[in-house]
Amino acid sequence: MARISRRIGSIAESATLAVDGKAKALKAAGRPVIGFGAGEPDFPTPDYIVEAAVAAARNPKYHRYSPAAGLPELRAAIAEKTMRDSGYRIDASQVMVTNGGKQAVYNAFATLLDPGDEVIMPTPFWTTYPEAIRLAGGVPVEVFAGPEQGYKVTIDQLEAALTEKTKVLLFVSPSNPTGAVYSPDQVAEIGRWAASKDLWVITDEIYEHLTYDDAVFTSIATAAPELGDKVIILNGVAKTYAMTGWRVGWMAGPLDVIKAATNLQSHATSNVSNVSQIAALAAVSGPLDAVAEMRTAFDRRRKAMVSALNAIDGVNCPVPEGAFYAYSDVRGLLGREIRGVVPNTSAELAALILEQVEVAVVPGEAFGPSGYIRMSYALGDEDLAEGVGRLATLLGEAK
Repeated sequence: MARISRRIGSIAESATLAVDGKAKALKAAGRPVIGFGAGEPDFPTPDYIVEAAVAAARNPKYHRYSPAAGLPELRAAIAEKTMRDSGYRIDASQVMVTNGGKQAVYNAFATLLDPGDEVIMPTPFWTTYPEAIRLAGGVPVEVFAGPEQGYKVTIDQLEAALTEKTKVLLFVSPSNPTGAVYSPDQVAEIGRWAASKDLWVITDEIYEHLTYDDAVFTSIATAAPELGDKVIILNGVAKTYAMTGWRVGWMAGPLDVIKAATNLQSHATSNVSNVSQIAALAAVSGPLDAVAEMRTAFDRRRKAMVSALNAIDGVNCPVPEGAFYAYSDVRGLLGREIRGVVPNTSAELAALILEQVEVAVVPGEAFGPSGYIRMSYALGDEDLAEGVGRLATLLGEAK
């Protein structure tokens, strides 16, 4: 008999965390590695959030179990924040607090999907989505949109992917890994299409505050009221407030779904850390000044990175409109010799980059087809300049 179940044995390790872990291990060993792998802001969590957590840690009230769905005051604040940022009115009872955004992703799919149900998944996708779908017994159906489309899927593509087994459309804007942001009209059109097919929509809004230039965040829940109550919003504090390590996310949706997901969470993890929940309460109910400062820095880094990458022969990097990732088309480098090695996939190219110049990037295979690399510009300005410079020197040698 197999020691590991087929269900768990078939899951791929998180590619982004694997790259980040390898980069950090090499750095700890004294290697001058620069990691563009994880989407992790280099800023500290704002002071007022940390102070709220310190006070909570000293309060015996928070030393005990709390409701599996989250602290009532945090659920109420998330409902208010959802109205403020997404324009979508929900009650506190329609919110469940989770251990990071990833648990919200898993809970949502586990609650909706039966074995064999299909989920239309615009591609490139965040590496966790397909694994969470498969864990729930579902089938991810990839719909690829390349750089020539601005990494945005069309209604015709979605229609072509639709089958009698389709139950859910996954919609993410701004996107990880591409930074693509759908226009308000595009969001409304896709939402109306999903409603016309009686599909559920799961939308991940975790990068809602990170848009640049003329791009604007638009919630599909608001843009397409035709969806009714067949929409689930996923979100969290990790990216907006530089709180990746605090592990607080949430899902918001119809009462029956939230109740069922809460039953699941009550057996899986019970409540999220109370101290982290109070920190999240301070974040979502507080000012957005620190968020604006971080976005200004990300914007500066975005422009610097994209300009430098597009100066490399064989690299095509569309300008990302949101999040903090640059998703470059590197197919022009594959099959060419670089320091005696001929990489034929983006995974091989990423391995060569790490080996030769000690720069960690995530290959396209983690997010869909080969031929691309994702680089986060959430790291500091000096590391960004140094890392991209090393990359340019290496890739400039391609023959």
